[in-house]
Amino acid sequence: MTAEVPPEISPELSLDQTYHYALIRRAIETIDRSETPLSLETLAEQNGMSPAHFQRTFSAWAGVSPKRFQQYLTLGHAKTLLRERFTTLDAAHAVGLSGTSRLHDLFIRWEAMSPGDFAKGGAGQVILWGYFDSPFGDALVMGTDKGLCGLAFTAECGRTAAMQDLRDRWPLATFKEEPTALHADVEAAFGGGEARLFLIGAPLQIKVWEALMRIPSGQVTTYSEIAAHVGAPRAVRAVGTAVGRNPISWIVPCHRALRKSGGLGGYHWGLPVKRAMLAYEAAQAETAA
Repeated sequence: MTAEVPPEISPELSLDQTYHYALIRRAIETIDRSETPLSLETLAEQNGMSPAHFQRTFSAWAGVSPKRFQQYLTLGHAKTLLRERFTTLDAAHAVGLSGTSRLHDLFIRWEAMSPGDFAKGGAGQVILWGYFDSPFGDALVMGTDKGLCGLAFTAECGRTAAMQDLRDRWPLATFKEEPTALHADVEAAFGGGEARLFLIGAPLQIKVWEALMRIPSGQVTTYSEIAAHVGAPRAVRAVGTAVGRNPISWIVPCHRALRKSGGLGGYHWGLPVKRAMLAYEAAQAETAA
């Protein structure tokens, strides 16, 4: 059953956001098929819109023109990010971005499950869930009375797979569809407010996710940098796995982790979503400068 977004939900979570993301997704596919930069007219035609309508709709989501945003979506943009917006996590720690009340550009209160609770697989825990429109398409959100514990994007994998993925992390929990109870934290998640998080993971995973939250919006780091920061410089593969198992996408910004070579690496909810997120943040950083 699809939960409707109630009228009091914030503008950031309006249906327009999901519509705009669908437009961006089609644009990514169009750009990927082309070996040369595409004009506004070509992109608009490929998306079945007039140039003026396409420009207006696109800019409403991205904050920049389709021509400028197209540069962010190219496959080589990851290398540009690493060259120009690379974050050394030790430096981020030194300037005070490691606190549990203020991490990067988002206010977050979070706590991790104890090893004992983690081992119980969520037994006795009631987890609320609902579907919401987001800047990156349809999102499945889960939470407890302590905060959000799951956030998945379904555009690439579909709702069924996303639901199964998040439920498998809490195999013995009781799940209840109740989106109204999640509204405040969901609004904070996409609106830059104070989102409460309840993370489930092994010790290394928690360390990796905390490191991810130290990466400022619009900047990136590498898997090897994260591995060094959490004291496991030789465990890059394990760190990469921990990044991929992040249960709360976007808020815990695993999309900001790239390969040292400049490759995008993987993304649990689909590489088109990761590329859109990185491009979106780069565009926002540019307009804020």
